[in-house]
Amino acid sequence: MARLNAPALTQLNQVLQQHVDAGLLPGAVVLVGQGGQVAHQAALGRLDPAGQQAMPADAIFRIYSMTKPIVSLAALMLAEQGRLSLADPITRWLPQFAETPVGVERDGALVLERALRPPTVHDLLRHTAGFTYEFLGNSAVQRQYQAAGLADTGRTNAGLCDALARLPYSAQPGSCWQYSRATDVLGALLEVVAGEPLGTLLQRLILGPLGMVDTGFSVPPAQQHRIAEPFALCPETGQNVVMLDARRAPAFESGGGGLVSTAADYLRFVQLLRNQGRVEGAGGERLVARKTIEWMVADHLGSIPVAGELLAPGHGFGLGVAVRTAPGLVAQPGSPGMYFWSGIGGTFFFVDPAEDVFAVLLAQTPNQRIFFRNLFRHLVYAAIE
Repeated sequence: MARLNAPALTQLNQVLQQHVDAGLLPGAVVLVGQGGQVAHQAALGRLDPAGQQAMPADAIFRIYSMTKPIVSLAALMLAEQGRLSLADPITRWLPQFAETPVGVERDGALVLERALRPPTVHDLLRHTAGFTYEFLGNSAVQRQYQAAGLADTGRTNAGLCDALARLPYSAQPGSCWQYSRATDVLGALLEVVAGEPLGTLLQRLILGPLGMVDTGFSVPPAQQHRIAEPFALCPETGQNVVMLDARRAPAFESGGGGLVSTAADYLRFVQLLRNQGRVEGAGGERLVARKTIEWMVADHLGSIPVAGELLAPGHGFGLGVAVRTAPGLVAQPGSPGMYFWSGIGGTFFFVDPAEDVFAVLLAQTPNQRIFFRNLFRHLVYAAIE
């Protein structure tokens, strides 16, 4: 088992504090662990850069796309119960997608073609369903996404799917990996399968059993004094920084990016993955089968091409998480088999089974998120002996 170098962990704090002092990082909570246990934790900076309160260890963060692994695991748990199959076409549960075409640009015009097959649940989990995100480009289909106002939190999950089904796919289902609203669609599908709202399902299957008491789609009034905030203005561009309103319960319980959480809560989820389905602690209950977790964190892309630059060389994608497939090829350290994901608000986690090390970074730095998650990853790996 790997050992963690104490001076290097002290350096991790010092480097992040330098960015706090420079006015580039409002605050952060970090956890680094080995062998399933936390070896290092720190809370740095301020809870709200407009105030003076120091960042508390129990601060609540908007975790955005770090929602995706939780929702993906819920889907796998329903599959374990025989309630759905990853081979199911999504039209079995969401018939509004039965006639959705594929949008293809030819000579500057958008041409609609018949989808060769419907997306499957497997496609939703690994982002090969043919959906996209409106903020990741300016293609004709992405412009249609933008015009449709898909980020409207006044819609329900079913309402989002109704709106999406009226728009074309951006690629043939199964033809390429493209980061997308697929996990939002998955959340809506799970509501149909389970017959209950997504938040209720997550609470029953994962959040409740793990004791993730501060994780949900909004923060109750009694706990809103713990919400971490970003800079009002981006320290690099001077533009307004806008994040989700965590104080009001949304109609849209976004499976792709709606949860708030704390470092302690997300740690429990990370430990569940690291423990291959067992809850951390003496006599830990098994929530998920070992083989299901192995399946989740394996590469599911193989030779499927990757669209865009979000998934770096040397990486594949599993069922809700990115997976390192090569020791080299990319500008960040890591071991083959390492899996991870991040959130657009500035959050990040990884588990490295080869070193038996895990780490969590929670911050609210949407415009600097890539810099800080790469920096954090380097600093953690610098501490592995």
